[in-house]
Amino acid sequence: MRGGGQIVTTLRSPSGSPRADFNGLHFKAESYCTEKIIDRAENKCTACVLRFFFLADRIVQEQCCVTVLEDNMCTTGINLAKEQGACDSLFTNTCETKTTKMCCDCCLLGKTAQDQGLPFDNSLSVGYQCGLVSRACSVDGVPDNQTAPTGQTELPNKDDTNENGDNSVLSDECEGKCAHSCVSKDTCACLKGFKLKPDGKSCEDINECLLGASNCRGGERCINTEGSFRCQREVSCGTGYELTDNNNCKDIDECETGIHNCGPEFECQNTQGSFRCIPKVKCGDGYIQDALGNCIDINECVSQAGPCHRGQVCINTVGSYICQRNSVNCGRGYHLNEDGTRCVDIDECKGPEKVCAGHGCINQVGSYRCECESGYIFNSISRLCEDINECRHYPGRLCAHKCENTLGSYKCSCTTGFKLAADGRNCDDLNECESNPCSQECANVYGSYQCYCRRGYQLSDIDGMTCEDIDECALPTGGHICAYRCHNTPGSFHCSCPVSGYTLALNGRSCQDIDECVTGTHTCAENQSCFNVQGGFRCLSFECPNNYRRVGETAARLERSDTIRCIKTCQPSDVACVLDPTHSVSHTFISLPTFRDFTKPEEIVFLRTTVPAYGSYHLGSYDVKFDILEGNVDNAFDIIKRVENGMYVGVVRQVRSLIGPLTTVLKLSMRNLTTQGDSGQNIINVHVFVSEFWF
Repeated sequence: MRGGGQIVTTLRSPSGSPRADFNGLHFKAESYCTEKIIDRAENKCTACVLRFFFLADRIVQEQCCVTVLEDNMCTTGINLAKEQGACDSLFTNTCETKTTKMCCDCCLLGKTAQDQGLPFDNSLSVGYQCGLVSRACSVDGVPDNQTAPTGQTELPNKDDTNENGDNSVLSDECEGKCAHSCVSKDTCACLKGFKLKPDGKSCEDINECLLGASNCRGGERCINTEGSFRCQREVSCGTGYELTDNNNCKDIDECETGIHNCGPEFECQNTQGSFRCIPKVKCGDGYIQDALGNCIDINECVSQAGPCHRGQVCINTVGSYICQRNSVNCGRGYHLNEDGTRCVDIDECKGPEKVCAGHGCINQVGSYRCECESGYIFNSISRLCEDINECRHYPGRLCAHKCENTLGSYKCSCTTGFKLAADGRNCDDLNECESNPCSQECANVYGSYQCYCRRGYQLSDIDGMTCEDIDECALPTGGHICAYRCHNTPGSFHCSCPVSGYTLALNGRSCQDIDECVTGTHTCAENQSCFNVQGGFRCLSFECPNNYRRVGETAARLERSDTIRCIKTCQPSDVACVLDPTHSVSHTFISLPTFRDFTKPEEIVFLRTTVPAYGSYHLGSYDVKFDILEGNVDNAFDIIKRVENGMYVGVVRQVRSLIGPLTTVLKLSMRNLTTQGDSGQNIINVHVFVSEFWF
């Protein structure tokens, strides 16, 4: 029960018997409606007893449940209109009160027509259900168990025929247009429990439960049926009972129906609402029957108070008991004398059994005690000498490290890294390095030892004792240990440089370029100039173009900062030469490495001018413009203009990495600008030699 409502929990088949087999259940719509769970307090359908296996069964169940709930709410509204004559209490517009208020208002509409003596107007557009309620409430009285609204022609049920099977009332004068029967020409009538639809031909069932026309008693629920209704008991009969057709609770004979759980050794006996299992086998005297029907012997000596006379002792037997005369019984540590008249002490220490097992024995009256040796203690219950566990009784006071109990004594031992001292209790540090456990160096520590390795080696992660060579060249920083090549050796490493053009520096890691032009190991001719590049040299010779003359002599060796310059020299009659805007042609040289990590522009050549910056053209000042005309491989170079010391300077930058070996000539133009335009230019050829190495 939940919320004060009644819950019907017994699911029965149409025959009324309990259903225990849930395989392949098929329920009729009537069974659904009669066996659902209704919560009267909350006025809503909560759940059903079973989980249904078919979609059609679930739909029938849900629709039946909703219909009964709406019938109950509508009946409440009709009763409120009949008893109070007003519907003002239903002021809330909730899902529950909406149907109740509609039926209450429609019933008041019918009662108003009844009070004024007017017939109900069927043409009012109040809805189908409201029209049913209004017509029902406009009727002065209804039969005891059926409803016949005013204005509806009703016929007997189909079963009310004469013995010959014909019914004179059902004669058809309407040419088959009537659903049930024809009363007169073009006038149709319906059977009892039905009413005519607005079309005057079809019949529909009258819901006596909805109209409050049932005669169900208290505790019963009205259930509408086709052409009638029936009353269903709301409260469950309970376990062991079933509901009969007349709404009474009848005891279920579990023994007759075979639904009891009595075993083969029991007989079933029915009781009101239950049953009992009675054993078939009856036990005789001296036995009692258990829950499984077995016969168990009764110990009369225990269950009865004094079954034997005084001076007798009770001895239980199977199914009975016997009484024997009491004799002298000596206790533990005593035995009868030779006459059998009294008890005397037993000297356990002189007996054949070694009661103290090697320890001293002292006899006592009726008993004995043992004088235990050192390391043992006498147990008065077991009367034996038991070993004393000194390690447990004196923890931490006997041994410095570990204590191990032995029979009658104990012994001390030490943990790893220690050895037992001469006193047998303390522990001294063990120098493990004496046994050379390490492959290289060993350091003894208290209770242990530590292996370590020489430079260039590392301790093995596997055994912690073996020293393994460190491959410095394979370390994450190995690529930066040597400038060119790294070669691992046991415990160390060494660096090497390219075969020609370089030599190993004094630090043993860097590669130093050999200046062949200085050492004289070059192969340049006398009319050539030697220019050292990284990892080699170049033999250069330059001739000035026509109408240009060289400034200075040819040098045997060129430095990076050296410049070979050719100045224009024209004949007075050479107009083309005079008009040529190029004043000079220069050559300069630079050697670059292959950049491995090129992250920002690298400034390599500076073209300095004598043109002052920020000059005004109208005052005759000059400006200068720098350009790269040729030789810019992969656009790896650019040229920018900036001011240094008040003068314009052209800066050639490497903006992209070049992979050598590579040789290119950057042809640069430096043009002078005036207010009248270009006043001439100078050509600078930068010979760029990119090495294949990065050092």
